[in-house]
Amino acid sequence: MAQITAALIKEVREATGAGMMDVKKALTEADGDIARAKEIIRASGIKAAGAREGRKAQEGLIASSVADTAAGKTGYAVELNSETDFVAKTDAFVELGEKVVAAVVVAGASNADEVLAASTTEGTVKDTIDEAGALFHEHVKLGQVATVSGPHVEIYAHRKSVELPPSIVAMVATDENGAQVAHEVALQISAMAPKWLTREEVPAEIVESEKRVATEKSLAEGKPEKIIPKIVEGRMNAFYKEVVLLEQAYVKDPSKTIGDLFKQVDGQALAFARVEVGKGEDAE
Repeated sequence: MAQITAALIKEVREATGAGMMDVKKALTEADGDIARAKEIIRASGIKAAGAREGRKAQEGLIASSVADTAAGKTGYAVELNSETDFVAKTDAFVELGEKVVAAVVVAGASNADEVLAASTTEGTVKDTIDEAGALFHEHVKLGQVATVSGPHVEIYAHRKSVELPPSIVAMVATDENGAQVAHEVALQISAMAPKWLTREEVPAEIVESEKRVATEKSLAEGKPEKIIPKIVEGRMNAFYKEVVLLEQAYVKDPSKTIGDLFKQVDGQALAFARVEVGKGEDAE
């Protein structure tokens, strides 16, 4: 029997777009004959990964993990998308998420390119995801990737129902004192979806846009021109309270802000991330 080498598999995969396991099976049946393997793939009606890529994949899960580092801890959150929640809730898809995030932790990957290149038993995360697509006969893809680092990292994984895997993961990095309130803050991030940690982090163009809208709205309401700057200031403060984590009202006690929680323990929030299935900028 001919040896089925990685080079043979690569050549047939590139020519057909079929998944690794389908190619291995075809090459084995063809005793290593590339032309015959291609015929087997065509005759079997095996769909190429590329044929699936045009289909929307907005279901899925968020896999997450916290790893110890020289500087403290790093939290990782990785979105994997499928076309249906039927696939997303299978044990095999959940195991795929665990395999991918484990590879990400080992590689210390912090962006999509690094995640796809991380090593797995199938070769890379990209190979593993391609194989999953062939297994499930759905478009399976990598979605959002997020990391946070600090002395302490708290993760809260939210499930929309008991039979589904986590669809929202909130992570917050704090100093050691901040760890005392980190769980409550992770819950807040999950529920209230802040966009920035402090108002200083809000991009200048967004601030200017909000100010223009507030000004135009005030003028349209017929407010006296001399008091419009004060009105705009109030509306900007309301905007910050909605989108800035430390200025949000604590959901369990609206008389306090999240910033107040950290002040109570003399702690500090360093960074946060919130990843929700299907909510990435390039969601298909």
